[in-house]
Amino acid sequence: MRSSHSLLLSAGLLMVLTGCKSAPKTETTSGPAPLTMDTAKGPRIYATDEVSGELTVIDATTMTRLEQLKIGTRPRGIHASLDGKTLYIALSGTPIAGPGVDESTLPPSDHSKDGIGVFDVAQNKLVKIIPGGSDPENFDLSKDGKKIYVSNEDESAVSIIDIDSGKVEATMKMGAQPEGVKTSPDGTFVYVTSEETGTISVLDPVKKKITATFKVGHRPRNVAFTPDGKTAYINAENDASVVVVDVASHKMVKTIEMGTPGQVKPMFVLLSPDASKLYVSTGRGGKVAAIDTATNTVAGDVAVGKRPWGIALSPDGKTLYTANGPSNDVSAVDLATLTVKAKAPSGGSPWGLVVLP
Repeated sequence: MRSSHSLLLSAGLLMVLTGCKSAPKTETTSGPAPLTMDTAKGPRIYATDEVSGELTVIDATTMTRLEQLKIGTRPRGIHASLDGKTLYIALSGTPIAGPGVDESTLPPSDHSKDGIGVFDVAQNKLVKIIPGGSDPENFDLSKDGKKIYVSNEDESAVSIIDIDSGKVEATMKMGAQPEGVKTSPDGTFVYVTSEETGTISVLDPVKKKITATFKVGHRPRNVAFTPDGKTAYINAENDASVVVVDVASHKMVKTIEMGTPGQVKPMFVLLSPDASKLYVSTGRGGKVAAIDTATNTVAGDVAVGKRPWGIALSPDGKTLYTANGPSNDVSAVDLATLTVKAKAPSGGSPWGLVVLP
């Protein structure tokens, strides 16, 4: 779903290599003097800001905004390379259409703005944009870090991107409105959610084809695998639930109810390092919930902000960060007490998060 999640000014000069498809223009803007990247110490949070087209950098220790960098149109999905030196960011020229919006009234998509942004962490800038198929939204990396598996929302497809060559190797049709993409722990298959059809497509990345499709509930958004690869947790947004899947059979085995449909809308799922807890952002519910995976019951929750979307863990696994779209901020949740200990401002409508040590 083209969900909408408004802006602050970029803190410095953003330079983009020439020759990249629809590379953002170099620009300089001024604003409140933030801490500099050079003076910041410790882990950093990188938040994609869907509406303002920025990447916000936050000092995770002090929860201070360091920079806001213009990055491209509708940045959403974000992942780090295996060595943590590069960030990959899904960019899309398809206009935002929130719930209930008549898409026929929107301007046409500008696919020249579609792509995967490649951001050099050391240089602190976008260095190029590689193809990502049409309207890339969310993605995951192959286990060797050489491929990107990306959902192409407006084409009802999933594409395989070779990072080194910057080429789309294959595009496979699947259920309508694909969003969440997750590579299995052994790397042999990829789960891709289809919001409209309520299904999961199973992608074989070697054969480059969809090998199975199965139902999981209404509007599945994202996927989390246990480390052993035997179980998957998938949030069903319109059911206000999380579905537990037996991976060997690709079948649902349990549904975890999280609240009243329409009031609680699970968006992202993320397992703790020891897989004892599953953390779920609840969108319009305004909270993050913790599920005990031993009992498959909700152990607690905490209000974090308006419509929390993407979530990420600190390197030590003790803090959870949430991207709160309409709040235009990022919350830090102490997981031992399930309390919000700090917030940091972001750009317009933060969507995805990555934390680097």
